[in-house]
Amino acid sequence: MRDGGRLAAAITVLEDMAERHAPARLALKTWGEGARYAGAKDRAAVAGLVLDTLRRRRSLAFAMGDERPRSLVLALARDGWGWSAERLRTAAGEDHGPGALNDEEVARLDASLALESAPPAVRGEFPDWLEPQMTRAFGLEAVSEGQALAQRAPIDVRVNTLRTDVGRALKALEAFGAHPVELSATALRIQAPGSGERAPAIETLPEFAKGWFEIQDLGSQVAAAMAGDIAHRQVLDLCAGGGGKTLALAAAMNNTGQLYAYDADARRLADTQRRAIRGGVRNLQVRSPLRPDALSDLVGRMDLVFIDAPCSGSGAWRRHPDAKWRLTPAQLERRMAEQDTVLAEGASYVKPGGAMLYVTCSLFCEENEDRIAAFLSRHPGFAAEPIAGDHVSENGFLRLTPRTAATDGFFAAALRRMTSD
Repeated sequence: MRDGGRLAAAITVLEDMAERHAPARLALKTWGEGARYAGAKDRAAVAGLVLDTLRRRRSLAFAMGDERPRSLVLALARDGWGWSAERLRTAAGEDHGPGALNDEEVARLDASLALESAPPAVRGEFPDWLEPQMTRAFGLEAVSEGQALAQRAPIDVRVNTLRTDVGRALKALEAFGAHPVELSATALRIQAPGSGERAPAIETLPEFAKGWFEIQDLGSQVAAAMAGDIAHRQVLDLCAGGGGKTLALAAAMNNTGQLYAYDADARRLADTQRRAIRGGVRNLQVRSPLRPDALSDLVGRMDLVFIDAPCSGSGAWRRHPDAKWRLTPAQLERRMAEQDTVLAEGASYVKPGGAMLYVTCSLFCEENEDRIAAFLSRHPGFAAEPIAGDHVSENGFLRLTPRTAATDGFFAAALRRMTSD
Protein backbone atom coordinates (compact mmCIF):
# COMPACT_ATOMS: atom_id res chain seq x y z
CA MET A 1 0.00 0.00 0.00
CA ARG A 2 1.10 3.57 -0.68
CA ASP A 3 0.64 6.49 1.69
CA GLY A 4 -2.76 7.36 0.26
CA GLY A 5 -4.12 3.86 0.74
CA ARG A 6 -2.97 3.81 4.34
CA LEU A 7 -4.65 7.16 5.04
CA ALA A 8 -7.88 6.00 3.41
CA ALA A 9 -7.84 2.75 5.36
CA ALA A 10 -7.36 4.56 8.68
CA ILE A 11 -10.28 6.86 7.85
CA THR A 12 -12.43 3.83 7.00
CA VAL A 13 -11.60 2.16 10.33
CA LEU A 14 -12.46 5.30 12.30
CA GLU A 15 -15.73 5.70 10.38
CA ASP A 16 -16.57 2.08 11.16
CA MET A 17 -15.88 2.67 14.84
CA ALA A 18 -18.20 5.69 14.86
CA GLU A 19 -20.97 3.90 12.96
CA ARG A 20 -20.93 0.64 14.92
CA HIS A 21 -19.58 1.99 18.23
CA ALA A 22 -16.96 -0.72 17.86
CA PRO A 23 -13.69 -0.90 19.82
CA ALA A 24 -10.59 -0.04 17.82
CA ARG A 25 -9.28 -3.60 17.96
CA LEU A 26 -12.48 -5.00 16.47
CA ALA A 27 -12.70 -2.32 13.76
CA LEU A 28 -9.07 -2.93 12.75
CA LYS A 29 -9.69 -6.67 12.66
CA THR A 30 -12.73 -6.17 10.42
CA TRP A 31 -10.75 -3.98 8.04
CA GLY A 32 -7.85 -6.44 7.99
CA GLU A 33 -10.11 -9.35 7.08
CA GLY A 34 -11.25 -7.47 4.01
CA ALA A 35 -7.79 -6.20 3.07
CA ARG A 36 -5.90 -9.36 2.18
CA TYR A 37 -3.64 -7.29 -0.05
CA ALA A 38 -2.23 -5.41 2.95
CA GLY A 39 1.15 -6.58 4.20
CA ALA A 40 2.37 -6.59 7.78
CA LYS A 41 3.93 -3.14 7.47
CA ASP A 42 0.72 -1.78 5.96
CA ARG A 43 -1.34 -3.16 8.83
CA ALA A 44 1.06 -1.70 11.38
CA ALA A 45 0.89 1.69 9.68
CA VAL A 46 -2.91 1.71 9.51
CA ALA A 47 -3.22 0.62 13.15
CA GLY A 48 -0.70 3.28 14.14
CA LEU A 49 -2.61 6.01 12.31
CA VAL A 50 -5.88 4.94 13.93
CA LEU A 51 -4.55 4.66 17.48
CA ASP A 52 -2.44 7.83 17.33
CA THR A 53 -5.46 9.72 15.98
CA LEU A 54 -7.54 8.47 18.91
CA ARG A 55 -4.81 9.45 21.36
CA ARG A 56 -4.89 13.06 20.12
CA ARG A 57 -8.46 13.38 18.93
CA ARG A 58 -9.29 16.57 20.85
CA SER A 59 -6.32 18.65 19.71
CA LEU A 60 -6.53 17.41 16.12
CA ALA A 61 -10.21 18.32 15.92
CA PHE A 62 -9.46 21.72 17.45
CA ALA A 63 -6.77 22.38 14.85
CA MET A 64 -9.00 21.35 11.93
CA GLY A 65 -12.26 22.81 13.24
CA ASP A 66 -13.78 19.44 12.37
CA GLU A 67 -14.17 16.06 14.11
CA ARG A 68 -14.70 13.91 11.03
CA PRO A 69 -12.24 11.00 10.67
CA ARG A 70 -10.83 12.40 7.42
CA SER A 71 -9.84 15.67 9.05
CA LEU A 72 -8.39 13.94 12.12
CA VAL A 73 -6.23 11.50 10.14
CA LEU A 74 -4.91 14.20 7.82
CA ALA A 75 -3.97 16.37 10.80
CA LEU A 76 -2.33 13.43 12.55
CA ALA A 77 -0.20 12.60 9.52
CA ARG A 78 0.90 16.23 9.21
CA ASP A 79 1.41 17.21 12.83
CA GLY A 80 1.81 13.87 14.64
CA TRP A 81 3.77 11.90 12.10
CA GLY A 82 5.60 14.84 10.57
CA TRP A 83 4.61 14.35 6.95
CA SER A 84 5.56 17.29 4.78
CA ALA A 85 2.82 19.32 3.10
CA GLU A 86 3.88 17.93 -0.26
CA ARG A 87 3.84 14.32 0.89
CA LEU A 88 0.37 14.74 2.36
CA ARG A 89 -1.04 16.45 -0.75
CA THR A 90 0.42 13.74 -2.96
CA ALA A 91 -0.90 10.93 -0.77
CA ALA A 92 -4.40 12.38 -0.56
CA GLY A 93 -4.66 12.60 -4.33
CA GLU A 94 -3.42 9.08 -5.11
CA ASP A 95 -5.77 6.61 -6.80
CA HIS A 96 -6.56 4.79 -3.57
CA GLY A 97 -6.15 7.82 -1.35
CA PRO A 98 -8.85 9.69 0.58
CA GLY A 99 -9.26 12.35 -2.11
CA ALA A 100 -7.55 15.63 -2.93
CA LEU A 101 -7.26 18.24 -0.21
CA ASN A 102 -9.60 21.22 -0.42
CA ASP A 103 -8.49 24.81 0.19
CA GLU A 104 -9.65 24.92 3.81
CA GLU A 105 -7.83 21.67 4.62
CA VAL A 106 -4.64 23.00 3.03
CA ALA A 107 -4.86 26.21 5.04
CA ARG A 108 -5.47 24.44 8.35
CA LEU A 109 -2.82 21.79 7.74
CA ASP A 110 -0.25 24.45 6.86
CA ALA A 111 -1.00 26.44 10.02
CA SER A 112 0.92 25.66 13.18
CA LEU A 113 -0.95 23.72 15.85
CA ALA A 114 -1.52 26.39 18.51
CA LEU A 115 -3.35 25.15 21.58
CA GLU A 116 -2.71 28.02 23.98
CA SER A 117 -6.30 29.22 23.67
CA ALA A 118 -7.83 25.74 23.78
CA PRO A 119 -9.81 24.56 26.83
CA PRO A 120 -7.99 22.28 29.31
CA ALA A 121 -9.80 19.15 28.11
CA VAL A 122 -8.65 19.83 24.54
CA ARG A 123 -5.05 20.41 25.58
CA GLY A 124 -5.18 17.37 27.85
CA GLU A 125 -6.80 15.11 25.22
CA PHE A 126 -9.74 13.94 27.35
CA PRO A 127 -13.56 14.33 27.20
CA ASP A 128 -15.07 17.51 28.62
CA TRP A 129 -17.17 15.61 31.16
CA LEU A 130 -14.04 14.13 32.76
CA GLU A 131 -12.42 17.50 33.49
CA PRO A 132 -13.68 17.51 37.13
CA GLN A 133 -12.28 14.02 37.73
CA MET A 134 -8.92 14.87 36.15
CA THR A 135 -8.68 18.16 38.05
CA ARG A 136 -9.56 16.52 41.35
CA ALA A 137 -6.90 13.85 40.87
CA PHE A 138 -4.12 16.06 39.51
CA GLY A 139 -4.98 19.70 40.13
CA LEU A 140 -2.87 22.02 37.99
CA GLU A 141 -1.14 19.03 36.40
CA ALA A 142 -4.36 17.63 34.86
CA VAL A 143 -3.45 18.82 31.35
CA SER A 144 0.11 17.50 31.61
CA GLU A 145 -1.14 14.15 32.88
CA GLY A 146 -3.61 13.94 30.00
CA GLN A 147 -0.90 14.75 27.49
CA ALA A 148 1.33 12.02 28.91
CA LEU A 149 -1.57 9.58 28.51
CA ALA A 150 -1.78 10.55 24.83
CA GLN A 151 1.71 9.25 24.04
CA ARG A 152 2.65 5.80 22.79
CA ALA A 153 3.54 3.36 25.55
CA PRO A 154 6.77 1.35 25.69
CA ILE A 155 6.75 -2.43 25.78
CA ASP A 156 7.49 -3.73 29.27
CA VAL A 157 8.50 -7.27 30.12
CA ARG A 158 8.40 -9.05 33.47
CA VAL A 159 11.21 -11.57 33.83
CA ASN A 160 9.82 -14.80 35.26
CA THR A 161 12.21 -15.82 38.01
CA LEU A 162 10.61 -19.27 38.17
CA ARG A 163 12.20 -20.00 34.79
CA THR A 164 15.26 -17.77 34.39
CA ASP A 165 17.06 -14.68 35.69
CA VAL A 166 17.28 -11.08 34.50
CA GLY A 167 20.69 -11.50 32.90
CA ARG A 168 19.63 -14.38 30.67
CA ALA A 169 16.34 -12.68 29.77
CA LEU A 170 18.17 -9.48 28.88
CA LYS A 171 20.46 -11.47 26.57
CA ALA A 172 17.45 -13.06 24.86
CA LEU A 173 15.88 -9.65 24.26
CA GLU A 174 19.01 -7.68 23.35
CA ALA A 175 18.06 -7.57 19.66
CA PHE A 176 15.00 -5.52 20.64
CA GLY A 177 17.01 -3.01 22.66
CA ALA A 178 15.64 -4.14 26.03
CA HIS A 179 17.06 -2.48 29.13
CA PRO A 180 16.44 -2.60 32.91
CA VAL A 181 14.26 0.00 34.65
CA GLU A 182 14.49 1.43 38.15
CA LEU A 183 11.09 0.64 39.64
CA SER A 184 11.42 -3.15 39.44
CA ALA A 185 14.42 -5.47 39.57
CA THR A 186 12.67 -7.99 37.31
CA ALA A 187 11.36 -5.58 34.66
CA LEU A 188 12.83 -4.84 31.24
CA ARG A 189 11.70 -2.15 28.83
CA ILE A 190 11.69 -1.89 25.05
CA GLN A 191 11.15 1.47 23.38
CA ALA A 192 7.74 2.10 21.81
CA PRO A 193 7.74 1.57 18.04
CA GLY A 194 7.92 4.72 15.94
CA SER A 195 5.25 6.00 13.57
CA GLY A 196 4.24 3.25 11.18
CA GLU A 197 6.64 0.71 12.70
CA ARG A 198 5.69 -2.77 13.82
CA ALA A 199 5.94 -3.74 17.46
CA PRO A 200 8.63 -6.37 18.12
CA ALA A 201 7.31 -9.91 17.94
CA ILE A 202 8.44 -10.92 21.42
CA GLU A 203 5.95 -13.78 21.58
CA THR A 204 7.75 -15.54 18.72
CA LEU A 205 10.99 -15.94 20.67
CA PRO A 206 11.78 -19.48 21.89
CA GLU A 207 12.46 -18.04 25.32
CA PHE A 208 8.91 -16.66 25.49
CA ALA A 209 7.55 -20.14 24.76
CA LYS A 210 9.76 -21.44 27.57
CA GLY A 211 8.12 -19.03 30.00
CA TRP A 212 11.11 -16.79 30.58
CA PHE A 213 9.10 -13.59 30.45
CA GLU A 214 5.64 -12.07 30.12
CA ILE A 215 4.61 -8.81 28.50
CA GLN A 216 3.28 -6.68 31.35
CA ASP A 217 3.28 -2.94 31.93
CA LEU A 218 5.74 -1.80 34.57
CA GLY A 219 2.95 -0.21 36.59
CA SER A 220 1.12 -3.51 36.71
CA GLN A 221 4.31 -5.21 37.89
CA VAL A 222 4.86 -2.62 40.62
CA ALA A 223 1.24 -2.90 41.78
CA ALA A 224 1.57 -6.67 42.08
CA ALA A 225 4.83 -6.26 44.00
CA MET A 226 2.95 -4.25 46.64
CA ALA A 227 1.75 -7.63 47.93
CA GLY A 228 5.12 -7.80 49.69
CA ASP A 229 6.60 -10.98 51.13
CA ILE A 230 3.96 -13.60 50.37
CA ALA A 231 6.13 -16.71 50.25
CA HIS A 232 4.55 -19.64 52.11
CA ARG A 233 1.26 -17.71 52.42
CA GLN A 234 -2.33 -18.36 51.38
CA VAL A 235 -3.21 -15.86 48.63
CA LEU A 236 -6.43 -15.29 46.69
CA ASP A 237 -6.40 -13.33 43.43
CA LEU A 238 -10.09 -12.48 43.40
CA CYS A 239 -10.30 -10.72 40.00
CA ALA A 240 -7.63 -12.69 38.18
CA GLY A 241 -8.77 -11.96 34.63
CA GLY A 242 -6.20 -13.16 32.10
CA GLY A 243 -3.70 -13.96 34.83
CA GLY A 244 -0.95 -11.38 34.38
CA LYS A 245 -0.80 -10.32 38.01
CA THR A 246 -1.58 -13.89 39.10
CA LEU A 247 1.66 -15.04 37.50
CA ALA A 248 3.57 -12.16 39.09
CA LEU A 249 2.22 -13.18 42.49
CA ALA A 250 3.21 -16.80 41.83
CA ALA A 251 6.76 -15.76 41.02
CA ALA A 252 6.91 -13.70 44.23
CA MET A 253 5.76 -16.79 46.15
CA ASN A 254 8.44 -18.94 44.46
CA ASN A 255 6.00 -21.85 44.27
CA THR A 256 5.51 -21.92 48.03
CA GLY A 257 2.21 -21.58 49.90
CA GLN A 258 -0.99 -21.69 47.88
CA LEU A 259 -2.30 -19.27 45.28
CA TYR A 260 -5.94 -19.26 44.19
CA ALA A 261 -7.14 -17.52 41.02
CA TYR A 262 -10.79 -16.59 40.57
CA ASP A 263 -12.78 -14.28 38.33
CA ALA A 264 -16.51 -13.67 38.09
CA ASP A 265 -16.24 -14.12 34.31
CA ALA A 266 -15.14 -17.69 33.59
CA ARG A 267 -14.07 -16.77 30.06
CA ARG A 268 -11.38 -14.45 31.40
CA LEU A 269 -9.74 -17.39 33.18
CA ALA A 270 -9.37 -19.43 30.00
CA ASP A 271 -5.67 -18.68 29.48
CA THR A 272 -4.59 -18.57 33.10
CA GLN A 273 -3.84 -22.27 33.51
CA ARG A 274 -2.02 -22.49 30.18
CA ARG A 275 0.11 -19.47 31.01
CA ALA A 276 0.84 -20.86 34.46
CA ILE A 277 2.09 -24.15 33.01
CA ARG A 278 4.35 -22.29 30.59
CA GLY A 279 5.62 -20.17 33.45
CA GLY A 280 6.49 -23.08 35.72
CA VAL A 281 3.84 -22.26 38.34
CA ARG A 282 3.08 -25.22 40.62
CA ASN A 283 1.20 -23.68 43.54
CA LEU A 284 -1.86 -22.36 41.67
CA GLN A 285 -5.48 -23.46 41.88
CA VAL A 286 -7.86 -21.90 39.36
CA ARG A 287 -11.35 -21.67 40.83
CA SER A 288 -14.11 -21.36 38.23
CA PRO A 289 -17.27 -19.32 38.93
CA LEU A 290 -19.18 -22.01 37.03
CA ARG A 291 -18.87 -24.26 40.08
CA PRO A 292 -21.25 -23.56 42.98
CA ASP A 293 -19.55 -22.25 46.10
CA ALA A 294 -16.22 -22.07 44.28
CA LEU A 295 -14.60 -20.11 47.11
CA SER A 296 -16.65 -21.16 50.14
CA ASP A 297 -13.78 -23.11 51.68
CA LEU A 298 -11.55 -20.03 51.64
CA VAL A 299 -13.70 -17.80 53.84
CA GLY A 300 -11.64 -16.31 56.68
CA ARG A 301 -8.48 -18.24 55.68
CA MET A 302 -6.47 -15.93 53.40
CA ASP A 303 -3.28 -14.16 54.40
CA LEU A 304 -3.78 -11.88 51.37
CA VAL A 305 -6.68 -11.14 49.08
CA PHE A 306 -5.46 -9.38 45.96
CA ILE A 307 -8.18 -7.36 44.22
CA ASP A 308 -7.38 -6.10 40.72
CA ALA A 309 -10.75 -4.40 40.59
CA PRO A 310 -12.88 -3.78 37.50
CA CYS A 311 -12.43 -0.11 36.63
CA SER A 312 -12.64 2.57 33.94
CA GLY A 313 -9.20 1.63 32.61
CA SER A 314 -8.31 5.31 32.41
CA GLY A 315 -4.74 4.59 33.44
CA ALA A 316 -4.25 2.51 30.30
CA TRP A 317 -5.39 5.14 27.78
CA ARG A 318 -1.94 5.09 26.15
CA ARG A 319 -2.54 1.48 25.10
CA HIS A 320 -6.31 1.66 24.59
CA PRO A 321 -7.00 5.24 23.49
CA ASP A 322 -10.50 4.47 22.23
CA ALA A 323 -11.53 3.63 25.80
CA LYS A 324 -11.50 7.27 26.89
CA TRP A 325 -14.00 8.21 24.19
CA ARG A 326 -16.27 5.23 24.90
CA LEU A 327 -16.39 5.79 28.68
CA THR A 328 -19.64 7.36 29.92
CA PRO A 329 -20.76 8.74 33.29
CA ALA A 330 -23.14 5.79 33.66
CA GLN A 331 -20.32 3.32 33.05
CA LEU A 332 -18.14 5.03 35.63
CA GLU A 333 -20.95 4.79 38.18
CA ARG A 334 -21.35 1.07 37.44
CA ARG A 335 -17.65 0.48 37.92
CA MET A 336 -17.76 2.22 41.29
CA ALA A 337 -20.65 -0.01 42.40
CA GLU A 338 -18.73 -3.09 41.22
CA GLN A 339 -15.69 -1.94 43.18
CA ASP A 340 -17.72 -1.61 46.36
CA THR A 341 -19.12 -5.08 45.81
CA VAL A 342 -15.78 -6.78 45.19
CA LEU A 343 -14.16 -5.08 48.19
CA ALA A 344 -16.96 -6.30 50.44
CA GLU A 345 -16.67 -9.79 48.98
CA GLY A 346 -12.90 -9.85 49.31
CA ALA A 347 -13.10 -8.89 52.97
CA SER A 348 -14.90 -12.13 53.79
CA TYR A 349 -11.88 -14.21 52.78
CA VAL A 350 -9.28 -12.34 54.84
CA LYS A 351 -8.29 -13.93 58.14
CA PRO A 352 -7.70 -11.75 61.23
CA GLY A 353 -4.28 -10.17 60.80
CA GLY A 354 -4.43 -10.76 57.06
CA ALA A 355 -4.59 -8.11 54.37
CA MET A 356 -6.28 -6.99 51.19
CA LEU A 357 -4.51 -5.18 48.40
CA TYR A 358 -6.90 -3.10 46.28
CA VAL A 359 -5.56 -2.21 42.81
CA THR A 360 -7.03 -0.35 39.84
CA CYS A 361 -5.64 0.92 36.58
CA SER A 362 -7.74 4.04 37.05
CA LEU A 363 -6.68 7.65 37.55
CA PHE A 364 -9.82 8.80 39.28
CA CYS A 365 -10.25 9.41 43.02
CA GLU A 366 -13.85 8.28 42.61
CA GLU A 367 -12.62 4.74 41.87
CA ASN A 368 -9.69 4.83 44.25
CA GLU A 369 -9.56 6.90 47.45
CA ASP A 370 -13.35 7.23 47.58
CA ARG A 371 -13.88 3.49 47.37
CA ILE A 372 -11.36 2.85 50.15
CA ALA A 373 -13.04 5.45 52.37
CA ALA A 374 -16.47 3.94 51.67
CA PHE A 375 -15.20 0.44 52.44
CA LEU A 376 -13.57 1.46 55.73
CA SER A 377 -16.74 3.24 56.84
CA ARG A 378 -18.64 -0.03 56.46
CA HIS A 379 -15.92 -2.37 57.75
CA PRO A 380 -14.51 -1.05 61.04
CA GLY A 381 -12.49 -4.24 61.47
CA PHE A 382 -10.16 -3.09 58.68
CA ALA A 383 -7.64 -0.26 58.63
CA ALA A 384 -5.61 1.28 55.83
CA GLU A 385 -1.94 0.38 56.05
CA PRO A 386 0.47 2.89 54.44
CA ILE A 387 2.46 1.57 51.51
CA ALA A 388 6.22 2.19 51.59
CA GLY A 389 8.30 3.22 48.61
CA ASP A 390 8.30 5.67 45.75
CA HIS A 391 5.23 7.29 44.19
CA VAL A 392 3.21 7.02 47.38
CA SER A 393 0.67 9.74 48.18
CA GLU A 394 0.62 11.52 51.53
CA ASN A 395 -2.22 9.24 52.67
CA GLY A 396 -0.13 6.12 52.00
CA PHE A 397 -1.56 4.96 48.68
CA LEU A 398 0.48 4.05 45.60
CA ARG A 399 -0.21 6.32 42.61
CA LEU A 400 1.59 5.75 39.31
CA THR A 401 1.05 7.73 36.11
CA PRO A 402 2.84 8.03 32.77
CA ARG A 403 3.97 11.55 33.68
CA THR A 404 5.31 10.77 37.14
CA ALA A 405 6.52 7.18 36.81
CA ALA A 406 6.64 6.44 33.05
CA THR A 407 4.13 3.62 33.58
CA ASP A 408 0.45 3.15 32.96
CA GLY A 409 -1.77 4.76 35.58
CA PHE A 410 -2.18 2.55 38.66
CA PHE A 411 -3.50 2.90 42.20
CA ALA A 412 -2.96 0.52 45.10
CA ALA A 413 -4.14 0.57 48.71
CA ALA A 414 -3.27 -1.91 51.46
CA LEU A 415 -5.94 -2.82 54.02
CA ARG A 416 -5.24 -4.84 57.17
CA ARG A 417 -7.90 -6.86 58.99
CA MET A 418 -7.50 -6.07 62.66
CA THR A 419 -10.60 -7.85 63.99
CA SER A 420 -13.75 -9.49 62.74
CA ASP A 421 -16.34 -6.91 61.61
